[in-house]
Amino acid sequence: MRFVAIVAVIVLPASLAGAHGIDNRVPDARELANLEARAATASPSEQPYIYAQLVRSMTEVATAEFQAGEAQKASVSLKAAQGYASRIQMSLFRDARKLKNAEILIRHAAFRLRELLTGAPLEERPTLEATIQQLNQVEAEMMMQVFHH
Repeated sequence: MRFVAIVAVIVLPASLAGAHGIDNRVPDARELANLEARAATASPSEQPYIYAQLVRSMTEVATAEFQAGEAQKASVSLKAAQGYASRIQMSLFRDARKLKNAEILIRHAAFRLRELLTGAPLEERPTLEATIQQLNQVEAEMMMQVFHH
């Protein structure tokens, strides 16, 4: 019974990701620039979802950078993800669209970073842990908004 629970925890986020069209593909610079431009011009109610897409994208970039042995670049990408997560927090007081979808993206990003944490160099773990903690807080705040409305 315990084995089934552990497998469910590992498999569930991946199945949720697939069900919501989340892939683990690393976006290129053009895709990131397009998302940033969309976020800058989006209505306040649409911004949390676009920023969640940016958090997920930067998570994939950081993962690829860690795997390539580029820990400094990965740290910069994680700081960018933290910045986008902060923007989500600031915009949660507005009536946001796609809030549940944004929450799923944030949950997936946090899951990917927890996977990355196990093999990360010791000097990079504080940045990873801080990002994960912030994403968990953002996710909790998003869930409160979802259930509040």
